[in-house]
Amino acid sequence: MADELFTLAAATTGTPASAPFGRVLTAMVTPFHDDGTLDLDGAAALTEDLIERGCDGLVLSGTTGESPTTSDSEKDALLRTVLDAAKGRAKVVAGVGTYDTHHTIELARSAEKAGAHGLLVVTPYYSRPPQEGVRRHFTAVADATDLPVMLYDIPGRSVVPIATDTLFRVAEHERIVAVKDAKGDIFASSEVMARTGLAYYSGEDALNLALLTHGAVGVVSVVAHVAAREYSQMTRAIDSGDLVRALRLHRQLIPAVRAIMTRTQGAIMVKAAVHASGLIASRQMRSPLIPATDEQVAQMRTDLAEAGLL
Repeated sequence: MADELFTLAAATTGTPASAPFGRVLTAMVTPFHDDGTLDLDGAAALTEDLIERGCDGLVLSGTTGESPTTSDSEKDALLRTVLDAAKGRAKVVAGVGTYDTHHTIELARSAEKAGAHGLLVVTPYYSRPPQEGVRRHFTAVADATDLPVMLYDIPGRSVVPIATDTLFRVAEHERIVAVKDAKGDIFASSEVMARTGLAYYSGEDALNLALLTHGAVGVVSVVAHVAAREYSQMTRAIDSGDLVRALRLHRQLIPAVRAIMTRTQGAIMVKAAVHASGLIASRQMRSPLIPATDEQVAQMRTDLAEAGLL
């Protein structure tokens, strides 16, 4: 059976033709001090650690970065700090998505001025726009700068998915080049990958292996805070057609995904994991999110040990 899997993988996989933002991207936490102020020293230390362990891309001010509760000036300061710490060794993608097209464009232009390598733009949330409104929002943001754009499809948070037909249409825009896919519809994602040049990134750690084997070029991962090296190994295994090794890595990381993504909000647990590693000074969250409890941290340590990550 293993030989059959290897033969199938070798016939259907290969190094992706285009991975515009890298292969293993971490959806970075935003570190805070105990008093809730921005911890830029912690952000710089975390940047260095993630790059050393195999991340070639960093995504700032997304869901895990608590973007709804950071100010525009804080987003700018964080972006400039991470760019300075990265020193060109990783692509730095700035999350600029909001439910207001005008505000999103302002953030996009600010990120371009700061030196970001690309933009992450989530589907407008809360207001539940129709698909034509979604399309116009994305194209307006893409028109506003010269930066490449990664769309963020996460209907579990935005309520509105990016419809397949909408993705077909926006793929015609020269600067809309990628999708962070957290929709959980692998068939729909496969169809878009088959019919467009959009580079797909898995945005749901539980489905990293599945999406990579269907043609995704990489991952935008929360769990990569603690497993960047393993996800880098997984992408290389798939590139070489070694699905057996990729599956082994996936199964090894199941306890880590469980620890970080299923016990409470993922940003809470992964920030606790980074704090436990000593890279940042606090596990403080911005309200309405709350820090992990000591009991949650103890359970997380048990899970990460089971995954071989402690």
